[in-house]
Amino acid sequence: MSTLQDFLNRGDVFAAEAGVSITQIGDGVAVAEMTVGEQHLNAGGVCQGGALFTLADLAIAGVMNAHGLLSFSIQTSISFLQSAHVGDHLKATATEVKNHPRLPYCEVRVTNQHGELVCALTAMAYRKDKPIP
Repeated sequence: MSTLQDFLNRGDVFAAEAGVSITQIGDGVAVAEMTVGEQHLNAGGVCQGGALFTLADLAIAGVMNAHGLLSFSIQTSISFLQSAHVGDHLKATATEVKNHPRLPYCEVRVTNQHGELVCALTAMAYRKDKPIP
């Protein structure tokens, strides 16, 4: 699966610029990680929701594309449960719940370095007939 991991880490320029990378893809699970920096903060001084979403979205891409066919998110719901702060190391773990041939579904848990749940997501994708390049 390292080919998909390389494809996502190099190909998702937005996530890479945000400091997010895929660290694991395998058997129905994908993990993306980032460390919260000053560039991730909102006006309130905590990690911006978009940064958390980007982290989770890359993990979603890992698990949804792991079957070798290009897949794109079509619906995602996020619940923010606690704030993340500068220096926090965050891990998004996406777990495949339903490997439907066209509409796969997964759940994501974003935790901090203490294992505390920062946010949770559910996502559905559309799987195309096009193989991953």
